[in-house]
Amino acid sequence: MNIKSLLLGSAAALIAVSGARAADAVTVAEPEPAEYVKICDVYGAGYFYIPGTETCLRVGGYVRYDAGFGDVGSFDGRTATDHEDGDAQDTWKKNARFNLKTWTGQETELGTLKTYTETKFNFPNGGATSVSLSFAWIQLGGLRVGKDETPYDQFIGYAGNVIQDTLIHYGMKDTNVVSYYFDAGSGISGVISLEEGSDSTGSTGISGTIDSYVPNVVGGLKYKGDWGAITGVVAYDSSYEEVAGKVRLDVNVTKELSLFIMGGYGTDDNFNDASWAIPARGRGFYKPWGGNWAVWGGGTYKFTDKAAFNLQVSADDARNAAVAANIAYTIVPGFTITTEVDYVHDGKFGDADDFNWTKADKKNSVGGIVRFQRSF
Repeated sequence: MNIKSLLLGSAAALIAVSGARAADAVTVAEPEPAEYVKICDVYGAGYFYIPGTETCLRVGGYVRYDAGFGDVGSFDGRTATDHEDGDAQDTWKKNARFNLKTWTGQETELGTLKTYTETKFNFPNGGATSVSLSFAWIQLGGLRVGKDETPYDQFIGYAGNVIQDTLIHYGMKDTNVVSYYFDAGSGISGVISLEEGSDSTGSTGISGTIDSYVPNVVGGLKYKGDWGAITGVVAYDSSYEEVAGKVRLDVNVTKELSLFIMGGYGTDDNFNDASWAIPARGRGFYKPWGGNWAVWGGGTYKFTDKAAFNLQVSADDARNAAVAANIAYTIVPGFTITTEVDYVHDGKFGDADDFNWTKADKKNSVGGIVRFQRSF
């Protein structure tokens, strides 16, 4: 056997062995491609498609810590639009809150199908944690059903960017609704709403739930332009057969300064009913202020992109008056500290129908709130 034959035989043996091993090898399947969450920018920032559906979802909310002080700030929820009822405190009233919000949107042949929910988890001074459902509604096109804030407040707008914007009350908010929103074009929009009202109005003693098959009715119109807006709302209280309304003017004076003024008027002939928790107050679900009329005014001035000054001044026909002012400073995006001072004058102090909104029976009360809020 020569060298050439030996080399050829060795090569053939190696090829045979390699072929045998290749035949015995296990084939590994390719991994399935990962399914990533798809961004949905149709409805704004923060939405994403729920996997396997055409529904877009957004999750948000905030974590907040409030420390109230003085006669106004340390009292219960009556003096603060965003505080739950609690006991009066001699010094500080503190509350920690986790707020969870969800939005969904989907396009259909009948228009956009939306939902919105908002749930609040509160831990106040006493440590008795409370959970409340603030919003839970469905909207298809312009038709909205579920729990919402009445358009009597929401459509016309709230009384400034202060924390305690209800030192003189302008509305009662929560209710079950069947509402229809429409856009007439050229800056004109409107709403009509059939509502149940609510008894959950805290210690105000104002009962607002309907007592028959006839709903409360709210209607509103708005004209909005680059300069600002003018809005009007009117409400019929079916339980007491009373009418109330509000008109509001918003003006964008400059890029830094915006102002508003809002006036309300309501009838109160049937409110002095013996069934009221606090009789002879003349206050209803849509007219919670004292007397027939009330007015709120104020505005916001932005010093910088991070710092703003907010002011609200209010008064009503019952000789009550109030001032709320704060400075809100955004330390980093999403984290804001607000320091507010509040003053209330009780115009009927000592009268038989006195309805003092402060912790103590005082003609003049002062207090405030320091708020830390991380929004996401």
